[in-house]
Amino acid sequence: MPLSIPFDNSYARLPDQFYARIGPSPVANPKLVALNETLARELGIKAGELRAPAGVAVLSGSAIPDGADPLAQAYAGHQFGGWSPQLGDGRAMLLGEVLDANGTRQDIQLKGSGRTPFSRGGDGRAWLGPVLREYVVSEAMAVLNIPTTRALAAVTTGEDVMRETALPGAVLTRVASSHIRVGTFQYFAARQDTEALQALTDYTIKRHYPDAKNPMDLLQAVITAQASLIARWMGIGFIHGVMNTDNTHIGGLTIDYGPCAFMDTYHPARVYSSIDRAGRYAFNQQPEIIVWNLAQLATSLIPLMGDEAAAVKQATEALHGFRDQFLAFWITEHRAKLGLKRAMAGDDELVIDLLDRMAQGQADFTNTFRALADGNARDQFLDPALYDGWHKRWQARLAQEGTDWAQQQALIRATSPALIPRNHRIEQMIQAAVTGDYAPFERLMAALAQPYEDVADYADLRRPPTEDEKVQQTFCGT
Repeated sequence: MPLSIPFDNSYARLPDQFYARIGPSPVANPKLVALNETLARELGIKAGELRAPAGVAVLSGSAIPDGADPLAQAYAGHQFGGWSPQLGDGRAMLLGEVLDANGTRQDIQLKGSGRTPFSRGGDGRAWLGPVLREYVVSEAMAVLNIPTTRALAAVTTGEDVMRETALPGAVLTRVASSHIRVGTFQYFAARQDTEALQALTDYTIKRHYPDAKNPMDLLQAVITAQASLIARWMGIGFIHGVMNTDNTHIGGLTIDYGPCAFMDTYHPARVYSSIDRAGRYAFNQQPEIIVWNLAQLATSLIPLMGDEAAAVKQATEALHGFRDQFLAFWITEHRAKLGLKRAMAGDDELVIDLLDRMAQGQADFTNTFRALADGNARDQFLDPALYDGWHKRWQARLAQEGTDWAQQQALIRATSPALIPRNHRIEQMIQAAVTGDYAPFERLMAALAQPYEDVADYADLRRPPTEDEKVQQTFCGT
């Protein structure tokens, strides 16, 4: 039975300079590793058809379903601050778009599907480790209510790819409300292609921000979306690791997980990414970097805003407004993690004081916030006295809430997960999968499906790494 996907491919109807039309490259022996059946149903695709040989062939890039219009998107970007005028999908292809059960337009994209005109000498392939990392982390982020791309499926290809050594090849099927990036706007602005830039702006407004009336409205909407997103990242100890402008999603999604990581022991300047040697994208730098990236978007949109001097002034004011928006999202996020609903003066100082003490006491980020509800947060500190002084201030603040302890506990537990995709568990899962053992992957996925619950069977996954298990660096996989 042929795979049936209800495609409606709006991006493919944009002008030719937006993409290169090219199909995925077939693979030798595709095998399904994971399928997100819930997401498939939301997209109007029958899971049984995806599991069938014809479906697996599509998910591997070995077959193109009816109605698909495969293409590799063009974009540019600043990578670690250095300008690259042409990047684009070098190992990914957009199969097409569907309207999901909520009427939202969603891209279906293959990652690791072969060379494109944007591959820049690369093989266009992915290996199993990064595919499973993105599958696990993106789905965990979705359950944690962080805006994100999604994972529909992972397949192995039956072929090795060469990195430092031969590794098993794989393809990820990724779903997103679009794959439009800040770098997409930079691509056309750098070429002074005002007509294409206007078409992209109109398309983006229609797809993501229908209330926006002009490019300035679009800029302000993206600023707000990114302020909210980065505050959510900070609230769960997430470090993206490669916040290039081509990895900054115009709709405010987390995209391109690469060398991402979750903090274990809290330190504000934590870096895991092996390619971030100067700490440009460290945990505490993420709010600053996103403003830099948004400034590149603003620069790209200026040619569409009429009087240049007036447009620059207005865009600058909008960018300066990021800080207040971010701080409002940030304190709301962290206030709830302390069991607080009411906004009161001094709440930000209370949070900052806790974080400072956590850094001094080498406290685990996730477990400390969760332990506030359990009454044993001081156990997370090498020197419990660091916690004790803060605890008195916190108790005094809780007394001003007008809620009881049971309600406050419930709020902490609803906003501070018990489980995150810890780096050492991901590495262990990948090492097992390379040998053909997917049990750790499946167990991790099952546990992360209920991250706010205290499930005894998954208690070991809450444990921070031992000294031997610590992951010092994460890698992008390309």
